[in-house]
Amino acid sequence: MFASFWTKNKSVFLYGASLALFLFFLKWVQLKFIIFNHALEIYSFVIALTFTALGVWLAVKLTNPRVKTIVVEKEIFTEASTSFAINTDEIKKLGLSQRELEVLNLMAQGMSNQEIAQQLFVSLNTIKTHSSKIFEKLEVNRRTQAVEKAKRLKIIA
Repeated sequence: MFASFWTKNKSVFLYGASLALFLFFLKWVQLKFIIFNHALEIYSFVIALTFTALGVWLAVKLTNPRVKTIVVEKEIFTEASTSFAINTDEIKKLGLSQRELEVLNLMAQGMSNQEIAQQLFVSLNTIKTHSSKIFEKLEVNRRTQAVEKAKRLKIIA
């Protein structure tokens, strides 16, 4: 069936295929002349498009802050709680000395290392040593973390 259709319309198919090839050739030549005649405009457009994209990318990078805000929910310890009892078992477990507890309490009051040293009549280096030992025993990195953890463990009021 297909063979008889092909034989009857063979010349029509060949004529159509030759017209399509000729049209393709003409469009290709036309495109070559357009690119050749308008090369400066095309290159200018590509450069302008590149710099526009670069400008938009740079503006987005410069205007967006890199800081991410993380919300941390904490329990708030109030002074109005009934009676505060120091957790001596936790103090023994952590191995905190009496002097380290004094330093931790003064840290909780917001004193600087120099103020703590003056209050306890010791050198600034001694307070720094006590502070680093406290951080190590409580497994924290900062004063605020140490105070917060000590309050949570009921080591200080």
